[in-house]
Amino acid sequence: MPQNIPQNIPQNVPPQVIFLDAVGTLFGVRDSVGEVYRQLAQKFGVEASAIDLNRAFFNSFSAAPAMAFPEAQPKQIAQLEFDWWQTIAEKTFQMAGVFDQFQNFPKFFQGLYSHFATADPWFVYADVKPALNQWRNCGLELGILSNFDSRIYRVLAALELQDFFTSVTISTEVGAAKPAAKIFLKALEKHNCSPDKVLHIGDSFRADYQGAKSVQIPVILLDRSINQDQSFGSAATSSISHYQSLLDIKLGRA
Repeated sequence: MPQNIPQNIPQNVPPQVIFLDAVGTLFGVRDSVGEVYRQLAQKFGVEASAIDLNRAFFNSFSAAPAMAFPEAQPKQIAQLEFDWWQTIAEKTFQMAGVFDQFQNFPKFFQGLYSHFATADPWFVYADVKPALNQWRNCGLELGILSNFDSRIYRVLAALELQDFFTSVTISTEVGAAKPAAKIFLKALEKHNCSPDKVLHIGDSFRADYQGAKSVQIPVILLDRSINQDQSFGSAATSSISHYQSLLDIKLGRA
């Protein structure tokens, strides 16, 4: 249930557009990243703890530079995305102390990377499709605003979410990752609307809340209780509304 009413969301004037983060907001990883890594690595003769891999993954992910390539040409982006994630995976297995068990890590990673472009490692939160249907039936435009890579198009299709959205704005295509203002402004441009006509919903205090606020977009934090952002839920966010379900969010329409 929500705590407080967000002060920056007009209660009687609904938005025209809703932007939503992807992972942690619309869909999540089944079991854990560490468990997915463990299962696929086991097929290559590598034995590792899912807990250790999960911890190592989030440490590697948190320490990585933003997944955005501002100087890249469009044709270079797919390879840059692949390389970025391969570095994360290598460091994950190194930190877990099992990297040397691989006979052919590049072959393993190719399969791992392809796996995360399918529906298999993901699940859609139960409230997502009812909420998206409700908002779409109210005439709202919906857009993805995410620090995902270009596999998101295949993931959305595989999870039967793609038809809900009129725009997809991702960091690798924009050349800037949330919380940078540039990615939010690019999303606004696609819908030809001003910040006050938009609502952004995401699960990261830094990337979603601070990013949206920096360009005056009203924002709601979604708490799925699996968030890895340590700043979420801290004293700094105590006055911000937290919602556990998209269906709890009231937008001023009866």
